[in-house]
Amino acid sequence: MGVELIFKIAAVGILVSVLGQILKHSGRDEQAFLASLAGLILVLYWLIPYISSLFNSIQAMFDL
Repeated sequence: MGVELIFKIAAVGILVSVLGQILKHSGRDEQAFLASLAGLILVLYWLIPYISSLFNSIQAMFDL
C-alpha cells in the first residue's frame, strides 16, 4: 500500500466533510448524507484489492 493511497483517502475525507458541512448549513441534509455515502463507497472501492490480498495471504499462511 503506497503513501499516495493514504493521501487520496485523506483528500476524499476532507472534501466530503467540507461538502457535507456546506450542504447541512444550506438545509440539504439528504444530499449531505448521499455525499458522505458516495465518499465511503469510493474509498471502499479503492481498498477492496488490498483487503482481498490480505485475505489471500492469510489463507496461504494456513493452507498446508
